[in-house]
Formats: sequence, structure tokens, C-alpha cells
Amino acid sequence: MLLMTQENGELDSLVRKRIRALRVAQGWSLDELATRARLSPSTLSRIETGRRRLALDQLVTLARALDTSLDQLVETAADDVISSPTIDAAHQQMRWPVRAAPDLTVVRQRVTDPPPDNPARMRAHPGHEWLVVLSGTAVLLLGNRRFRVETNQAAEFPTMLPHAIGAEGGPCEVLGIFDRDARRGHQGGASGEPSDARGAQGAP
Repeated sequence: MLLMTQENGELDSLVRKRIRALRVAQGWSLDELATRARLSPSTLSRIETGRRRLALDQLVTLARALDTSLDQLVETAADDVISSPTIDAAHQQMRWPVRAAPDLTVVRQRVTDPPPDNPARMRAHPGHEWLVVLSGTAVLLLGNRRFRVETNQAAEFPTMLPHAIGAEGGPCEVLGIFDRDARRGHQGGASGEPSDARGAQGAP
């Protein structure tokens, strides 16, 4: 097993830190996790601090006690942590994929136009959307209702409800998260870009 033979100790150190972090996240003391894993507190302390060699049987027991799997417990650090956005200058939009959840897309957009007056310009399609206003004030039209969404407030809704978003009192910055269906629903818009933040500008 790699964990037992790796010479540089990087994975070994990572696993020990992960055990401690998972224990702390659960709010458990050394004694509590030791009891759940059927280890002595001193043994667990030496495992976390690197004073005891990691044994496979103990890792299996600890993984079970921490409500995770052995694979997750010994998972290596990801190299591709940082990603850069795809930039659409024409629509003042940045877009990021979510590697761990390919069905999701994150979109940041500057919204300048008010919401549409014509209900025919509101969109409806399968999917779900979550958005947060980073700056300014947005107006969300949702079905027959109108919501003001202030800076740092978020909105979440099924996109089968007719919807559109615009700015109030000046430009606003919106960050949206779309599932696959919501993203597809917006790819048929006039500009072909998947962003509800263009509900006032980009609807057909």
C-alpha cells in the first residue's frame, strides 16, 4: 500500500492531519474518537502527531469511526486547485466549471439593465439556480412576484418558474450557480450564454 511505503512522508503527514481535522470537525475529543475506533487515547494521539506508524487495520477502523471511507482518508492532495474563468467581455461575464460537480457551472456577471417590463421576456425551463448579489441591488422577477435582492443576499429557485433579473439604482454584480438543466435552458437565449443575470438583456 502506498501509504506504508511512501518515502517522503507527504501522504503520511496528510492522512494524520486529515484524521485530526475530521475529529475536530465532529467536535470529538481524543478520548471520544479513540472509544469509537476502539483505540487507546494515547495510541490515537501518537497517530495524529506522527509518533506511531500508520497501520492499515487502524486506518480502516478510524475511517469507519469518522464516517468516511479508507479511499477518502488516504486520498492525495489535488494539484488542480486553482482555475481561471472563461471571460465573455461582450456580456460582462465570467464562467467557471466545477470540477468536482460537472453538472454545475458558476457564472459572475455585471448587470446594468433593469428587469423587463414585458412578461414575455421572462424565461422558464427545467433546472435549479442559486445566486448571490456581490454588489448593488438586483431585482428578481419570479412568476408573478418581484423581489429586491440586496448585496450579500442570495436567492434560490427552480427555473421552471418564469424568471428574469435586472439591476436597480445602478449596476450590480451577481454570482450564479446553475445545474446542467438550467445551463442548457439558457443556451438557447439570444446570445447563447448560460446566465440568468441576463434575464433583462439577453432574453429573446
